[in-house]
Amino acid sequence: MEEEYEGAFVQRFELKPPTSPADPPLLPLQGLTFAVKDIFDVSGHVTGFGNPDWARTHEPAKSTAPAVAALLEAGATCLGKTVMDELAYSINGENFHYGTPPNPVAPGRVPGGSSSGSAVAVAAGLVDFSLGTDTGGSVRVPAAYCGIFGIRPSHGAVSSSGVIPMAESFDTVGWFARDPSTLALVARVLLPSPIEAMQQPTHVIIPEDCFQLLVSPSDQLSQILISSLENMYGCDRIKRQNLGNYVYNEVPSSRTIISKLSESQASTIPALGAVSYAMRSIQRFEFKENHGEWINTTKPKFGPGISERIAEAVNATDENIECYRTLKSELQVALTALLENYGVLAIPTLPGPPPKVNTEAVTLENFRAKAFCLLSIAGMSGFCQVTVPPVLHDIIIFHYFTGYDSTWYA
Repeated sequence: MEEEYEGAFVQRFELKPPTSPADPPLLPLQGLTFAVKDIFDVSGHVTGFGNPDWARTHEPAKSTAPAVAALLEAGATCLGKTVMDELAYSINGENFHYGTPPNPVAPGRVPGGSSSGSAVAVAAGLVDFSLGTDTGGSVRVPAAYCGIFGIRPSHGAVSSSGVIPMAESFDTVGWFARDPSTLALVARVLLPSPIEAMQQPTHVIIPEDCFQLLVSPSDQLSQILISSLENMYGCDRIKRQNLGNYVYNEVPSSRTIISKLSESQASTIPALGAVSYAMRSIQRFEFKENHGEWINTTKPKFGPGISERIAEAVNATDENIECYRTLKSELQVALTALLENYGVLAIPTLPGPPPKVNTEAVTLENFRAKAFCLLSIAGMSGFCQVTVPPVLHDIIIFHYFTGYDSTWYA
């Protein structure tokens, strides 16, 4: 069984916790194993960034990323580095050079990316937890597709030092686990402030328009969620909301961007389409700033889909970039007002189940557009987001996110 999923790893090794006194205190992660996405520096190992040309043109890391070091010091053992999408520029989880890690819960379908191997290693039971990164959805998507827990903390909450940048306005260190208790144990190590006692949410917002993006019967799914939440918290805390209308009214820059989008770029939820467009535009610009020179000099080989996306980024300009950054700031203010201190927004992670492996990019365009309308909400606000495994008949995953790392619900 385990051998079937060894493709999750690009490099196997064992890093044990630092040596301790003869009778050490019990460490919070003692006895647990983990894997790290091949975007984190580990001393003595080349950080491959999902591409053999990148690995060939870079030296072994001279130090270990603080996030990885913190886990080792907390008693966990690292069992290696995992496969990722090339240069972290995909949410599919397919890698032309190293192969596609098989999805343990949906055979023949993609595992989600770009933290594909990290999610598969956890879902297949190869490790207890794993590290990934999330820029546009690279923890949330594979967690959803592989049926495990995943967290994208608030942007900047966990050190990204020793992590190759993709687009630093969004890059976030996150992690995966099969159960909420392990997810919380890792949080106590990596998050900068103590985890507070579980707080009851003051209100739970159900954005009904977001559920209309689902390929499955959205009314049935949202009603199951609402009934469950009402049983837990009472009817008075559940609020229905049209999130697209709220963003349109409270984020002025969204209206400016909507007016500039072509018909082919328009979304069924225009304001969220504008948020998604702005996020991907900033992402392209920052990716070019970080890696454009290396790409133009090295001329690396990229796989299908990735090659076209990277070419688009390398040719991107900074036109309207300040407008997109203004939208980002406005959205954070608007969602802070909507959620307040302990509000929760419950939304579908993705519009449908994972696509089949090797599905052509053109076939996925509509799916990706809907997906990024959902994924860009946390990405552009910078808020924390937790992906919760499926409890419904479909593989649609619900997650909650709040602006406060110390208050999340699983």
